[in-house]
Amino acid sequence: MATNFQWITQGSAEMPPLDFPLVEQWVRAVAESRGRVPGPLTYIFCDDERILEVNRRFLNHDYYTDIITFDDCRGKLLRGDMFISLDTVASNAAMRGEDYGRELLRVVIHGILHLCGINDKGPGEREIMEAAENQSLAILDEIAASERRVPFDPNGAKGVTDSSFMETGERAADKELWKTAGVADREVWKTAREADGELKDTEKHF
Repeated sequence: MATNFQWITQGSAEMPPLDFPLVEQWVRAVAESRGRVPGPLTYIFCDDERILEVNRRFLNHDYYTDIITFDDCRGKLLRGDMFISLDTVASNAAMRGEDYGRELLRVVIHGILHLCGINDKGPGEREIMEAAENQSLAILDEIAASERRVPFDPNGAKGVTDSSFMETGERAADKELWKTAGVADREVWKTAREADGELKDTEKHF
């Protein structure tokens, strides 16, 4: 099964200068290393105000965060939507003394690791998550070195991917997967599932 990646921007966020084909190859490698099959995966790059809106609306949390992952996995098939606030990624990188591009890649794979079943809320779980992130970044470094490519180039053009994406924050109209308000029409977003508590909170924050 081919992985269907969607790379989207919302709010004031601009598409980051990622080598998307390389990042997609990396995500597949990490997922497969953990016995998972990559399926439809959507990344929404946004600003702080947008992620705060999502946090309030779907999780009843009133604070900023760097990533919110909505888990729609089916067994070993990875499916999900991941909102990433580029504002919070930047502030976290500055606070931790990390390179922005490296921090962004860490957050990108953080969502995948959540979909693979790794959590970071309970005792000792944050350390497990950070170790998994570091292992995943090592996989990226190996792939990038072997292909002589740079996953994040701050001096490069906006990233381009061979998967379908729209910078406007709305998916293709013929799929009808995004409403005007930017709310996905997938089952994972349905009010009934939210009410039943089946929509998993897999966010990371500092």
